Amino acid sequence: MASKFTTLLKPLTIGSLTLRNRVIMSALTRSRSVPTNVPNDINLEYYAQRARGGAGLITTEGTTEWQNAPGIWNEDQIAAWKKITDAVHTEGGLIFSQLWHLGRVSHPDAPEQKASGMPVYGPSGISARGGKFRFLPGQPGYVTPVALDDPRVIIDLYRQAAINAKEAGFDGVELHAANGYLVHQFLDSTSNKRTDAYGGSIENRARFGLEVLNELVSIWGSKRVAVRLSPSGGYNDMGMPLQENIDTFRYFISQADVLDLGYICLVRYIPEFDPMIDGNHRATKHDVLKTYRPCIKNSPLFLNGGLTPEEANQLIVAEEIDAAVFGTLWIGHPDLAKRIEHSIPIDAKLDPKTFYGGGPQIPYEQQKKGYTDYPAARL
Repeated sequence: MASKFTTLLKPLTIGSLTLRNRVIMSALTRSRSVPTNVPNDINLEYYAQRARGGAGLITTEGTTEWQNAPGIWNEDQIAAWKKITDAVHTEGGLIFSQLWHLGRVSHPDAPEQKASGMPVYGPSGISARGGKFRFLPGQPGYVTPVALDDPRVIIDLYRQAAINAKEAGFDGVELHAANGYLVHQFLDSTSNKRTDAYGGSIENRARFGLEVLNELVSIWGSKRVAVRLSPSGGYNDMGMPLQENIDTFRYFISQADVLDLGYICLVRYIPEFDPMIDGNHRATKHDVLKTYRPCIKNSPLFLNGGLTPEEANQLIVAEEIDAAVFGTLWIGHPDLAKRIEHSIPIDAKLDPKTFYGGGPQIPYEQQKKGYTDYPAARL
């Protein structure tokens, strides 16, 4: 049976890369790199399954100091990622490494944070509200971060991560500038109260993220670098008054687009990422695609956030977006792109309890549950 999603399934050329379709796999934190932060054979099978399942491009989970997230800061991690990128390429896929720094929403008692030897940094000494570290005793909340004295220290870490990603055989890198993590914290005036060149005006608050992007481009070239943004905020206590929010993100997106990136991924407002804080929803709810589409003239636009294949295909036909980024659908359907191609139902019963790994104390074989044990459809 011919698929009705012909445009979604069309190849997309980005610089020297050709994506076999426009069904993109989002970065998804799954916390299965046990016992430490070195990618393991379970991670390898997980990514190989999704490449085998037809993903046009895979974006890895963030490579950061989160619990059992697969890092990219040492030689063991680089070597382990090389096995994964080789497996993805063997299946005809492409894979970008997502570079992620938690900023103020890490915790000093988290094992990975302790191992880094660094304090919990933020743009300013302002803690996020809400949130609990469920993997730590007593489930503590956020702490007041140490204001970064010299942001170049962290920018240099991003640069090194980009170098490491290249050594590990990735096809490019995506900067995680969404969901209230460090780049987003610099952008948002509620978390950034600096009075130096990295705070105050919109141009100054955008400086950190744009300098990171420029460093990544210096290593990879522009078409192998991407950025992910969630302008509606909410998650991790992000969000400014509507007009300030719009002005800030229009500026940042326009400046990022001047770099002619591999893609700019915009995340739409997602109710599940809009927490109640002090009795009110935290997000600055607005139409992300309509508001920022005019700012993007050079870079392909990817859209993420509650898309169905039907809506994604329509948006690509209308030339509103260039590709569609799916997250949750890839969890239960390792062959999502092939299901779309062959009109096979997308009907897996997901178990949210297995979205994230339970920590290194969970037996290795049990880490596979809800991760690599969802079956592919018979074609």
